[in-house]
Amino acid sequence: MGDHEKYLKPSVIQEVSRLDLKARFIVEGFLAGMHRSPYHGFSVEFSEHRRYARGDSPRTIDWRLFGRTDRLYVKKFEAETNLRCHLVLDTSASMDFTYEGKLTKLDYSICLAAALAHLLIRQRDPVGLVTVDDRIRAHLEPRSRSAHLTDILAVLARARGTNPTRLAESLHALASLFRRRGLVLLFTDLFEEEAGEEGLLSGLHELVWRGHEVILFHVLDAAEVEFPYRGAVHFTDCETGERLTVDAPGVRKAYRERIEAFRARWEERCGVARVDYVPLDTGMPFDRALVSYLVKRQERF
Repeated sequence: MGDHEKYLKPSVIQEVSRLDLKARFIVEGFLAGMHRSPYHGFSVEFSEHRRYARGDSPRTIDWRLFGRTDRLYVKKFEAETNLRCHLVLDTSASMDFTYEGKLTKLDYSICLAAALAHLLIRQRDPVGLVTVDDRIRAHLEPRSRSAHLTDILAVLARARGTNPTRLAESLHALASLFRRRGLVLLFTDLFEEEAGEEGLLSGLHELVWRGHEVILFHVLDAAEVEFPYRGAVHFTDCETGERLTVDAPGVRKAYRERIEAFRARWEERCGVARVDYVPLDTGMPFDRALVSYLVKRQERF
């Protein structure tokens, strides 16, 4: 395994203490991997290029880039290159769950958000940050200055999963708060009361209706997907304190079917809302989320 692959693994990043180093390792590992993969055309070197289209002047073609990639790209004007992005992080108590002391869902999302902020500012794109639980906790307006990354990392480092989820209400508030169109990257486990799910979906619809592009990173713990428990297991709800004891082998099959249906339901809902849905778990390498962002960016041009 090369170093670039190593630093895309959550188990390795967990051992790095400083958030700025986590972000840098993830991004540099990802970019190194881009040059060895079918996705190399989405590498950050294309942040100021778009694919050649009929009608473009041949004088705008970057022939050096053609020599390296055997693909035609043209230089974009500065107005085309800037992507205004908002990182929205669910910091509710359910996001603080972890199995066997690994990265919590919140930790995993913080690492992803930090890496994306690092990548965005490296591309000179304005990036902002919002943390929410039962209300909006922090809000940083999008900026592209390198010093702004320090502000974003400071807010992320202080994020704690301690309060209940009221994500639906926050999304409606953010739809009004984000006055200029941009890309909204939402990190959440989507654990809402059933009644709140409709409100959450309505909030996503409003963001899209106001002209935003949205990528929803659905982050679950690996144990929430695989259900590796054995024997009688006692569970406590992170937000309500409700307790439940189950026979793990007896409910494993039904549980997995429910979690698959849960993901499938949200994938379908997001499709109807024209929201990109990316299912993740805390055992997955970080590049899946980063590729999703870069693909969406490429689609804009």
